Amino acid sequence: MSVLKDFRTFIARGNVVDLAVGVIIGAAFGKIVSSLVKDVMMPPIGLLLGKVDFSGLFVTLDGDHYATLAAAKAAGAPTINYGIFVNNVIDFLIVAFVVFLVVRQVNKILPKPAPSVPMRDCPRCMTSIPAAATKCPHCTADVEAV
Repeated sequence: MSVLKDFRTFIARGNVVDLAVGVIIGAAFGKIVSSLVKDVMMPPIGLLLGKVDFSGLFVTLDGDHYATLAAAKAAGAPTINYGIFVNNVIDFLIVAFVVFLVVRQVNKILPKPAPSVPMRDCPRCMTSIPAAATKCPHCTADVEAV
């Protein structure tokens, strides 16, 4: 019964819920970007490169020639689908760039961390204390300010 209680506590933590929401939104965002690449970006790129459809680019490993990837798959021929790979690389690059832009904007919005306080060791107890301290909060020894 302890395992279930620990699991419930783990799931109830805010970070886990935030992570789950992020994964779900990321998956939906990935579908949108895949559609953007496949349906909006690749047709003009293919047109510029001589009406090439990247998703239809493949090499058969059995040496036979097939007119389309669908025909090769229907015949059970082993294929290397490098056109689909190119589409996936473009998907990844677009997603990575958009995530970069989002993180960059979030970093601009979030407050900057406070500058760190210079520290030194207490000569009596060797505990780290602020450099400007005149009394050690741990051993209560009087120390000279630096």
